[in-house]
Amino acid sequence: MARDLAAGTTATPRAGSTTDAAPGARTAHGRRLAAPATVVAVGLALAGCSAIGADDGGQDATASPGEEGGTVVLVTHDSFLLSDDLVAQFEADTGLTLETVAPGDGGALVNQLILTKDAPLGDVVYGIDNTFASRAIAEGVLEPYTSPAASDDVEQYAVDDEGHLSAVDVGDVCINVDHEWFAQAGIPEPVTLEDLTAPEYRDLLVVTNPATSSPGLAFALATVAAFGEDGWLDYWAALRDNGLKVVSGWSDAYYVDFSGPTSEGDRPLVLSYASSPPYEVAEGATEAPTGALLDTCFRQVEYAGVLAGAANPEGARQVVDWLLSPEVQADIPESMYVYPVDSGVTLPESWTTYAPQPEEPYTLDPETISENRDDWIQAWTDTVVG
Repeated sequence: MARDLAAGTTATPRAGSTTDAAPGARTAHGRRLAAPATVVAVGLALAGCSAIGADDGGQDATASPGEEGGTVVLVTHDSFLLSDDLVAQFEADTGLTLETVAPGDGGALVNQLILTKDAPLGDVVYGIDNTFASRAIAEGVLEPYTSPAASDDVEQYAVDDEGHLSAVDVGDVCINVDHEWFAQAGIPEPVTLEDLTAPEYRDLLVVTNPATSSPGLAFALATVAAFGEDGWLDYWAALRDNGLKVVSGWSDAYYVDFSGPTSEGDRPLVLSYASSPPYEVAEGATEAPTGALLDTCFRQVEYAGVLAGAANPEGARQVVDWLLSPEVQADIPESMYVYPVDSGVTLPESWTTYAPQPEEPYTLDPETISENRDDWIQAWTDTVVG
């Protein structure tokens, strides 16, 4: 799920300007958040605006509330992807043309929304995650809207009581393990966060920097949740002293340093996603060569919402309803490689077999994250990088 940001961010993740992609994924894994320090100019963001449906045939760019047809502009991150057939059906059902503006990863997305809130880039947003949700609400970039399609699954991830954001999907950032490496080495696999500091796992773990990577930030937040503000930095000091390797982005960690079958490295423990292992399973195989350590996971949640000042607020509400529809929810796993928020969706068989979700992932209140994120990143940097 998620993304990497650029270094020097005042917010969080996604490495540099790259998009992390899960094994076998297009541009989905490791997706989420680019740094405010690398905010894309509004002109460039607008230049990247693209229609993902049929030609509007000369219709007005926007539609007045209640007016049929026109265009609705979805501002999103650069890992947004749904099936063309779904987009075409949405346009046919609503008479709208759906266009997208993608100013970067999750962090850059929120910063762009804040910088342009007096002249919004679009009508509706998808891709704000729980590390930035409270900030977006506090900055007044969202208009409350509770979709009739919002189920209890959506409501359980509500950020506030006004309905500024609706949860669309979830993803779990976890340590992944190379089963084959440990079997050949005759070393038992770690299970918990604490296990990773044991001497037998020295020089085996590679993670991503929370200042430059969304998964890196998520894992740092997992350790805050696990060990509290009084103990999480001690935990990172122990990892550092146990030969921890830190890189800027998910792609380098997974494909360069990890020892898995699609990778080139020699470290059998890597920070990735609970949904990564299915993409390592060879055709015809009955077992996955890698797995996720489900006691190490942090849950990321992605939201959609109507933008304040939207030119087409009615179209924006229709997009939110559509993202929560059974058809879109069912398309999310294999299009964006995260879990749909709707627990009633039947997941691909490979996911149910090789990508079970953790029963008790680590979580933190979005407001707590918003209040402490920058300080935590700086404290992590001082402790681990120096």
